[in-house]
Amino acid sequence: MKRNISVLLSLVVLASMLLAACGGGAATEAPAVEAPAATEAPAATEAPAATEAPAEPTPIPDIPIATFDGTSLSVPAEECNGDYIGLIQSVVATDDSTVVFTMCKPDPAFLSKIAFSPFAIYPSEWLEATAGETTRTSEGLEKPVGTGPYMVSEWKRGESLTLVANPDYYGQAPAASTVVFRWSTESAARMLELQSGTVDGIDNLGPEDFAVAEADPNLQVVNRPALNIFYIGMTNTFAPFDNQTVRQAIAMGIDRQRIVDTFYPAGSEVASHFTPCAIPNGCVGDAWYEFDVEAAKAKLAEAGFPDGFKTKLFYRDVVRGYLPQVANVAQDIQAQLKTNLNIDAEIVVMESGAFIEESSAGRLDGMYLLGWGADYPHITNFLDYHFGAANPQFGVQSPTYTDLLVQGAQIGIPEEAESIYVEANNAIKEFVPMIPVAHGGSGTAYRADVTNPQASPLTNEQFAFSDPGGRDTFVWMQNAEPISLFCADESDGESLRGCDQVMEALYGYEVNGTATEPILAESCDPSEDLTVWTCKLKTGVKFHDGSDFDAKDVVATFNMGLNIASPTHVGNSNIWSYYDYLWGLMKKPGS
Repeated sequence: MKRNISVLLSLVVLASMLLAACGGGAATEAPAVEAPAATEAPAATEAPAATEAPAEPTPIPDIPIATFDGTSLSVPAEECNGDYIGLIQSVVATDDSTVVFTMCKPDPAFLSKIAFSPFAIYPSEWLEATAGETTRTSEGLEKPVGTGPYMVSEWKRGESLTLVANPDYYGQAPAASTVVFRWSTESAARMLELQSGTVDGIDNLGPEDFAVAEADPNLQVVNRPALNIFYIGMTNTFAPFDNQTVRQAIAMGIDRQRIVDTFYPAGSEVASHFTPCAIPNGCVGDAWYEFDVEAAKAKLAEAGFPDGFKTKLFYRDVVRGYLPQVANVAQDIQAQLKTNLNIDAEIVVMESGAFIEESSAGRLDGMYLLGWGADYPHITNFLDYHFGAANPQFGVQSPTYTDLLVQGAQIGIPEEAESIYVEANNAIKEFVPMIPVAHGGSGTAYRADVTNPQASPLTNEQFAFSDPGGRDTFVWMQNAEPISLFCADESDGESLRGCDQVMEALYGYEVNGTATEPILAESCDPSEDLTVWTCKLKTGVKFHDGSDFDAKDVVATFNMGLNIASPTHVGNSNIWSYYDYLWGLMKKPGS
């Protein structure tokens, strides 16, 4: 019976996605008020008005509440659903090949989450050996030890990352003995490398490159389903974004259809909701605000800004499937804000790592351009991550939707959760923590002789399965260099894709798909109420350093990620985005 529940949940999610993909069109837009062309959009010449952050309170340290003894990680059962808001009550190795996860509340998305690359398993000894006082050692950040089909050979920062086949891999040997990662922010440069034959595959074709690649007999194009969202973020702890009416005015005053029509490839659509409609319950509830300049101006005047205001518009110059022409879109939004609402937005370009760190922490005092690609095919990946009570990205989250998200996340059947997500989506629309703009169609391109070319809807291409025409080396060119390869504490797609070649979790996703499948586990089966998941592990698996994989490594890995008191709980940025937002760190607030 337990096994049947697990299979049923996976099938329900996958089938619902396929059915939903047939509907959910973009919201109809009102006729556009013409904004200046993006190429003519001037940057604001005056410095934006000083916007001071609210005074920072004296920080109170969080209180660790976890106990770890090598085979068991736990918090007291009475802490569940109290000040401790995490999902995991304990992770216990009951023998060398069995791990039991006990949850504080039902978690129907457990398998989809556990398959995500930040939750890959490390050897316990390696975690201890590479843990510095405040961050991982350089060896820990650049040469992780996992069980995957490839191992890190050499990382020439700023140039390339070279992976070599794991000679002791327990599964099917990789098609190519070597994989080389290269990168360029310019889609035209990536396309030129592919046409010249110096790379075997590239990510994120530019909108103008699709037709060129499709017409070239030496190339092949693979379209990627648009399981993503591009949005304009605002942090409501900074004025004037602390005014809900201001946020609503901006939501009405930007012509999102114009942006999609001008800067996005075929297969893209204006976002009617934050979550793509292919995700069950993603598009239930009211569609987003229609473009209406007069209504937007009236709203802004009602909020006390009849003449607009000055602000900043932040972005990082990194191409994503959800945002294929970053600078042009930023310039267009800048122009629309000025033309439609008399808002002067100074464009500020930031380095990628700093931008992610500052936006994630809610420290950007203006508007910013960011997006999200599905990590796992469940609505919690979109809504809970971004709009959960613990996420400071948009400032203070509203209980009008945070409480609903907690309820919805505990319901395993999408149809039974629909009414909750109708309310949650409507509440997010009313509160306007951000403005959803587009679900971006994207694609990869490969040399024609590459077999099993990939364009994963989760952007986690697994190159061990792609054969570069019988050549020993497969060369991949993506948008940016990985930040690090210690992906337990990373969130950018380029880092995660690199880790996916080297590291493995208990479950994974099928190649070019979204269904989960066992990897280091033989199975993970739930109790009837979805609060206990028992994972039986594969035996005979070795890590790259020759050590044996067993249940203690699973517990040590989750201790590293969740237990804030553990000496191994050190990473790169130490934000722990996914461990925190998807499971909750094992702590409670100080007092």
